[in-house]
Amino acid sequence: MGWTLGDPESPSTIDVHGFVSQGYIKSTANDYLVDSSGGGSFEFSEAGLNFTVQPLDRLSIGMQLFAYNLGTSGNFTLRADWFYLDYRFRDWLGIRAGRVKLVYGLYNDISDIDAARTPILLPPSIYPLSNRDLLFGVQGGEVYGYARLGSLGGLEYRAVGGAIDIPLPSQIGQAVEASSVDIPYLVAGRLMWETPLDGLRVGGSVLALRLNEDVFFPGVPADAATESARATLYGAIGSIEYVAHDLQLAAEYAQTRNEARELAPTPTRAPTVVGSGGYALATYRVSRWFQPGAYYSFSYANRNLGSQSAPPAPQNDENVQDDLAGTLRFDVNNFWIVKLEGHYMHGTEALGGVPTAATNWGLFLIKTTGYF
Repeated sequence: MGWTLGDPESPSTIDVHGFVSQGYIKSTANDYLVDSSGGGSFEFSEAGLNFTVQPLDRLSIGMQLFAYNLGTSGNFTLRADWFYLDYRFRDWLGIRAGRVKLVYGLYNDISDIDAARTPILLPPSIYPLSNRDLLFGVQGGEVYGYARLGSLGGLEYRAVGGAIDIPLPSQIGQAVEASSVDIPYLVAGRLMWETPLDGLRVGGSVLALRLNEDVFFPGVPADAATESARATLYGAIGSIEYVAHDLQLAAEYAQTRNEARELAPTPTRAPTVVGSGGYALATYRVSRWFQPGAYYSFSYANRNLGSQSAPPAPQNDENVQDDLAGTLRFDVNNFWIVKLEGHYMHGTEALGGVPTAATNWGLFLIKTTGYF
């Protein structure tokens, strides 16, 4: 699908693809992602347009323009979601430069393609939608390749490095007059083994990044007016996926380690935070137009709380998030899909550990996407 601009036989032919999505979110008790309790919210919209061209046999160029609205995020600001120059020397060696997608787990690099998956929300223990701006694309480069192993299958590798600019919301009328947040470096990699069993692949991903934050408070004594913090985050994921005919089964488990320290006004090292989470997912295409799916996702914000919580971590409801989700996907035609999704949620970790939030709650979503 998509459009072709120019002579299809010419190397300057441009392939054009796009999508438009509109969703609705309703929570039974807590505001999640948007102001979704009460009457729910339609502040769940996306639109993208991408272009790719292959001027030489081994060289390709691409970019995607993207705008979205998710509660207070996005506000339909148009931006270059990704762009790259890609040169493939061999099947086992290629390079990309630009704003490249971050490879982490099975699906982070395709999380912008609603038509490529059954769920509306990917399992939040690994792919929280609130982190899309932060951990989707990296300004830098990527090395990738695929090596055939004969009767042993094949190996696919991808390694990414770069930096991330983090846009700040308007601070008009807020107590914080000015601040800066940036990720000066990030490195990540993924190695996947395509096993001899057709449709089965297993592998792992690793990630490391540095986060810098500086905040200024007006009207505060000079010795306490500025807060500066630095954090180093490490992450690792183990992944397995089996796709055969109309069945998809997948499971992933991740651990993260956050080491933070405050530089000003008083140098302080914060306790190390070790988080973990994972999920199991299954989908099945019953017919060309109908595909149900379900997953169970769990996450612990900090496994090191120990005696600081009551009951001890990780059972503390403010420290955990259990999510049992079911989806019905309807492919109306080759250009239009409609999805219905329900979640039973336990815990408030996804809400930032708000102690007054309801511990058990439901979430319901409807989303329709047109694409070409």
